Amino acid sequence: MLDIKKGVKSFYVGDNEEKPLAKMEFAYHGDAITIDHTFVSDGLRGQNVARQLLEKIVSLARDTNKKIIPICPYAKAELNKNDKYLDVLMLK
Repeated sequence: MLDIKKGVKSFYVGDNEEKPLAKMEFAYHGDAITIDHTFVSDGLRGQNVARQLLEKIVSLARDTNKKIIPICPYAKAELNKNDKYLDVLMLK
């Protein structure tokens, strides 16, 4: 199991938020959280790391009663293809 940490503007894997092995960046905007960018290093690809990072942001949104606006193409695709995220996905 990966050690996923919460930083100031991302959930990340690695020693620090500035130079992570993987991260999903987010920002608060009123009652919403935007997911801006996802990065996974070559060494962690194929291990569902991005999905685990996404689950952390989904949990954060549920815990804080916020909706998610996915700007990142990966997050947008994952959130839109699975009905289990309908409660947190901000629909247009």
